[in-house]
Amino acid sequence: MTGISTLALGQSAHNYVTISPGESEQAIIAKAANITPSPRQLRWQQLELTAFFHFGINTFTGNEWGTGKEDTKLFNPTRLDARQWVRSVKDAGIKQVIITAKHHDGFCLWPSKYTEHSVKNSPWKNGKGDVVKEVADACKEYHIGFGVYLSPWDRNSPLYGSGDDYNNYFVNQLTELLTQYGRVDEVWFDGANGEGPNGKKQVYDFDRWYKLIRKLQPSAVIAIMGPDVRWVGTESGYGRETEWSVVPANNLNQEQIEAGSQHDLAFKPQGDMTGSNLGGRERIRNAKGLVWYPAEADVSIRPGWFFHDSQNDKVKSPEKLMDIYYSSVGKNCVLLLNIPPDKDGLINENDIKSLNGWKKLRDDTFGTSLLKGASAECNNGVNMQQALDDKYATYFTTRDKDSTATITMQLKKSATFDVLSLQENIAIGQRVEKFVFEYWDGQTWKQATEGTTIGYKRLLRFPAVTAQKVRLKIESSRLNPAISTIALYKQP
Repeated sequence: MTGISTLALGQSAHNYVTISPGESEQAIIAKAANITPSPRQLRWQQLELTAFFHFGINTFTGNEWGTGKEDTKLFNPTRLDARQWVRSVKDAGIKQVIITAKHHDGFCLWPSKYTEHSVKNSPWKNGKGDVVKEVADACKEYHIGFGVYLSPWDRNSPLYGSGDDYNNYFVNQLTELLTQYGRVDEVWFDGANGEGPNGKKQVYDFDRWYKLIRKLQPSAVIAIMGPDVRWVGTESGYGRETEWSVVPANNLNQEQIEAGSQHDLAFKPQGDMTGSNLGGRERIRNAKGLVWYPAEADVSIRPGWFFHDSQNDKVKSPEKLMDIYYSSVGKNCVLLLNIPPDKDGLINENDIKSLNGWKKLRDDTFGTSLLKGASAECNNGVNMQQALDDKYATYFTTRDKDSTATITMQLKKSATFDVLSLQENIAIGQRVEKFVFEYWDGQTWKQATEGTTIGYKRLLRFPAVTAQKVRLKIESSRLNPAISTIALYKQP
């Protein structure tokens, strides 16, 4: 297994499985342990940090939700510089951005052929501008991912609430976004659904939309009303203590699976996806199917999602962003942080200052693991050092079918630490259910911290301790654990 490419393993496995009536709990747990992310989901998880740019007519009206009746002449960001947006977030370590191409007000940041409510009827660049193109081009220049948000709810379109006519309109706009700007890495839908001008609710044809995305941008993940990525359940940026990426999918059925490969499937799990433990044994033992469906935690750097001058002194501090990082990326989520451009079309200096301070805190904390160069032993372990080699693709595991392990590590010299970082190699699966981390105080083993799930990344803070010998006890795992990383750090 030394140096094995787990990406190849991950691609050959399925990110879903059906469960037959009468299967034993043991068989279901084994199935859950072998579910792995699709290549697009794995790439997305490894980003860790993504950015939202909420920008549009609301930026100029001061609203959070527009009415759709706004005068397009209001949109005039005279200094708009999408390169400044993308550079600002890349400097903060963010790997992908999503632009609100159309919010609930229906105002389009690109010159859509299908509506007059767009930048083409604004004074900005004499109606010749295209915000989506400028953001897409900046992402290519700075080599970071590009995504689009298209609101299903459209308060401007007279077709909204008409059924098929509106869904056709939506597909036309989605096609423009997916064919005119190069590679799209994430398509983001929310579930907002108001009343149309005719007094009717629109029924969204999500399946049709998903199939279009799979056809035109097969590498894009579809979030959060989509089959690839789910919403964590709050807009606080804080994830769960127990975050399983494998969850029940009770609308999985054999006919649907036989009709298409995992790359074409458009299903997404149904039911409550905001509970405290979505993938525990008690939740999956009665499932009809299981699917890899990881969580995205979203939050705005300001109280609002769109820019408001009155909030310039309410930007989240570097310390608050750091706490959110521990509670999102550090709890097996990807963090989607909203940074709204201002009326001039620039990211505000207060936001940039906070982003840069946050980046410095992360750099100062996670520079070099204090376990670098440590020795490791485990009586039933294979490849002990591969948990300490700082390479995600290599990993420690256990012999035979052992689902518990104690890994003891001896540092080169005594050190003080207060952060534990753990990673499972999710290309093998998410398996760990319970772990304890201890240190030797010279006379006895003492607990520093403990946790349930690990997933792609788990970060745990605890009161600082000084020791030369530590151990990780995996007390419960669904199958042989695949531990990619064990690292220790000291917060500045």
